[in-house]
Amino acid sequence: MDSENSETHTQVAGVVVENKQVILKKFIDGIPKENDMEIKIEKIQLHPPNNNENDSILVKNLYLSCDPYMRGRMRDFHGSYIPPFVPGQALEGYGVALVVNSDNPDFKPGDFVAGITGWEDYSLIRRTEQLRKITPDDDIPLSFHFGLLGMPGLTAYAGFFEVCSPKKDEYVLVSAASGAVGQLVGQLAKLHGCYVVGSAGSSKKVDLLKNKLGFDEAFNYKDEPDFDAALKRYFPQGIDIYFDNVGGDMLDAALGNMKVFGRIAACGMVSLHSLSDPQNMRNLYNIVIKRIKMQGFVQSDYLDLFPRFLEDVTSYYKQGKIVYIEDVKEGLESGPSALAGLFSGKNVGKQVIRLTHQ
Repeated sequence: MDSENSETHTQVAGVVVENKQVILKKFIDGIPKENDMEIKIEKIQLHPPNNNENDSILVKNLYLSCDPYMRGRMRDFHGSYIPPFVPGQALEGYGVALVVNSDNPDFKPGDFVAGITGWEDYSLIRRTEQLRKITPDDDIPLSFHFGLLGMPGLTAYAGFFEVCSPKKDEYVLVSAASGAVGQLVGQLAKLHGCYVVGSAGSSKKVDLLKNKLGFDEAFNYKDEPDFDAALKRYFPQGIDIYFDNVGGDMLDAALGNMKVFGRIAACGMVSLHSLSDPQNMRNLYNIVIKRIKMQGFVQSDYLDLFPRFLEDVTSYYKQGKIVYIEDVKEGLESGPSALAGLFSGKNVGKQVIRLTHQ
């Protein structure tokens, strides 16, 4: 399919086509729901970008990424590291696309690119500095370039090695462990010689963690009403490293079970329902008495690591030392339900939308 896209890019220039888009209706302050978004169709002409577009490129989107950070862009909050979406316009996020036309000498028609694009069939991209060219590899699915080898992969790599400073034989807890980031954190920890336990939201995910991703243990947090008791059972000597993707009660329980000089990488807070959602934390005092290091981070803090990360993780994957699980939905119209489903745990692995074109 990818070779067909490459061969036909010259045939569409100048043609008027329908451009399907996923639109944000209005700002929200809570968990995204499918009806917070809608599908719209506009007609566009696939002509070369005009000179006044300043090195812009026109791309045909092939794969789009659903990521939890996108919820933060759906609210009217400008104090984040990334600006909010614009209501009435298409969402944007990470994707893989084919260049159709270009005014930019760095990108030619037929090139494959990965980076920030629109949630639509075709996107005019002006900020091309957010893109990188990729070379198709029969051993690497194109969608891996925004998953395993993209933002979630770098998040896992930098968060574990730079924030957590792991040592061999340490005890590691990963929450949302079957997700886009967590599954790689656990495998990197095992390669580093650590003992790893993951939490997830279904028996299917627990089985995946233990039998395919190589975690030492895993548990379904929905079957464990007492998180503190669960962590004491899996970590009787305490936790050295907690890679936190959820916040809330799991974070509080982890704080109560950390070892002295333990480290917590605060990667995500999906349990936080809204900006005004209160979080009752009883164990914060452990940060002081146990001298715990807890650090929030985003992957863009560590872009200088990207070449090393890409080399290491590509090598691990090609050697069969790690695997990566994707949950692929078909067609742009599946985007709203796929994105909303992230926050109820419907996805198993990295959530991907594969676009279909006539």
